[in-house]
Amino acid sequence: MTMNTRPLGSTGPRVSALGLGCMGMSALYGDADRAESIATIHAALEAGVTLLDTGDFYAMGHNEMLIGEALRAAPAARREQALLSVKFGALRGPDGSWAGYDGRPAAVKNFAAYSLQRLGVDHIDVYRIARADPDVPIEDTVGAIAELVEQGYVRHIGLSEVGADTIRRAAATAPITDLQIEYSLISRAIEDEILPATRELGIGITAYGVLSRGLISGHFTGDRKLAANDFRAHSPRFQGDNLRHNLALVEALRKVAESKGVSVAQIAIAWVLSRGEDIVPLVGARTRERLAESLGALDVTLEQDDLAAIEQAVPAGSAAGDRYPAPQMAHLGTRE
Repeated sequence: MTMNTRPLGSTGPRVSALGLGCMGMSALYGDADRAESIATIHAALEAGVTLLDTGDFYAMGHNEMLIGEALRAAPAARREQALLSVKFGALRGPDGSWAGYDGRPAAVKNFAAYSLQRLGVDHIDVYRIARADPDVPIEDTVGAIAELVEQGYVRHIGLSEVGADTIRRAAATAPITDLQIEYSLISRAIEDEILPATRELGIGITAYGVLSRGLISGHFTGDRKLAANDFRAHSPRFQGDNLRHNLALVEALRKVAESKGVSVAQIAIAWVLSRGEDIVPLVGARTRERLAESLGALDVTLEQDDLAAIEQAVPAGSAAGDRYPAPQMAHLGTRE
């Protein structure tokens, strides 16, 4: 198939209009099927998806090694089309606990060295700290990545989950290709200050959580039992009255989707696609079936009447509960 492409900011490459977020193939959403995960990566490449997103701390390197394995087994032409977006900086304990972030220049280069080895590549296409280290100026962290760019180990510099002021400071230090940040029908805080700043500076958006971790996919049910190692078991939006409220929003959205002859997931992804050519949604499909459904969003055209109906079904700010538990919210550039 022919894949639509979009520019990743004014300084970055053109990438597929949808990217594949690979985190769930290794961590945070319960157990995953390794063979199916690799098959899903191969199916994405075959469909023309070029942007693969990971983090070096997803299951402590497991996700990078999984992607490396998938790329080695892919045909050469498909392997060469893959652009790797990698987050770093999160500190983990042997028990999986979180211990903050490290954005020191020496740490940046150390993280990169391990990622290159696990992925089996000689460069990373977009490199970004997952959350800004509060003890290290963003200029120092970005400056260290810029040195990796000069040395050929990194092609482009990205940011993740930072506010408008940090974006401006980073962009004054080195060219920034994109900001990775959550953006969906029920997480729209970037529209206030962050999106105007990135557009002013020519920085693209790679939007993760476009289905809010499956909450607005149309497949999540109120009686679903979540494993202890599933992030959603502890996420405020998936708890009690919050979940019941949020699933009611999904049912309102389902009516709009059915009127278009598409799935809930497809209309939710299509909405993010409609927000601008500078936005590239990342879909966290863990199976070929879910990937195929997500790719179907590329064929959905939303007219003004459709957008108005979607807005009525899921108004801005209508979700119940924060998108992360309170300790993790403190590290975000937005508070929605």
